[in-house]
Amino acid sequence: MTTALPLPDRGQPWPWPPLFKASAAVHAGAAALALVPGGWPYGLAALAANHALLTAAGLWPRSALLGPNVRGLPAAAAARGEVAITLDDGPDPEVTPAVLDQLDAAGARATFFCIAERAAARPALLREIVRRGHAVQNHSHGHRHHFSLLGPRGLATEIGRAQAVLADLSGRMPHAFRAPAGLRNPLLDPVLHRLGLHLVSWTRRGFDTREADAGRVLQRLTRGLAGGDILLLHDGHARRGAGGRPVVLDVLPALLQRCREAGLTPVTLDEALPPRHAQPT
Repeated sequence: MTTALPLPDRGQPWPWPPLFKASAAVHAGAAALALVPGGWPYGLAALAANHALLTAAGLWPRSALLGPNVRGLPAAAAARGEVAITLDDGPDPEVTPAVLDQLDAAGARATFFCIAERAAARPALLREIVRRGHAVQNHSHGHRHHFSLLGPRGLATEIGRAQAVLADLSGRMPHAFRAPAGLRNPLLDPVLHRLGLHLVSWTRRGFDTREADAGRVLQRLTRGLAGGDILLLHDGHARRGAGGRPVVLDVLPALLQRCREAGLTPVTLDEALPPRHAQPT
């Protein structure tokens, strides 16, 4: 199948984030201190503090310290009153079709960050997502719990395999990636840059994988709701309420109604977010 988005531009060098430049300076300073009598404890302390900061940045899903992190839609989309409803961890054969029906009923489009293994197991469902006008993006191949501990080769393999599977099934090359649980390490962004993928987090999330109260999930998503927001729900690993019904199915219609009342239009990330290596016009 052909891709709808340009292939990544591997000729563009990866731009070092300021934190990485500072980290390099810390390492150089620590090496210099090691040559000074009695200086090595200070150098070791500086290295420990530096690595603690890098680790903390990776454990903060919305941090931009390790590289670009899309936490809201571009200013033009925000000015148009557009929001992005994103759903993670699917496709799920029970929940995803019901989510699609609810989106259809509201005339709304959403973005599905799919686990490639799950998509490969349900290819017809993945294609149905696209057929109904929604976007499919990369949420890793297997959603491994140790994803944030992978090295460059492991990250490239995990994300690249997902790219190949999702592009083949959907007919579109994903241009956005969301890390499993939002957790990552300093080695991720060079891989995403090489693959032409944005790291996308969210403006606010509902915590619907652990919260059984639909009202509380909705409140978290709609408090301060405004154009440009990226909202996070789950069609996979969905928490179920007291009656066994997935919470997302009680939240989504109410969320779409709040968007209508606020004059906001749900759009896909394909529509609102240009490719990472788009050329300036």
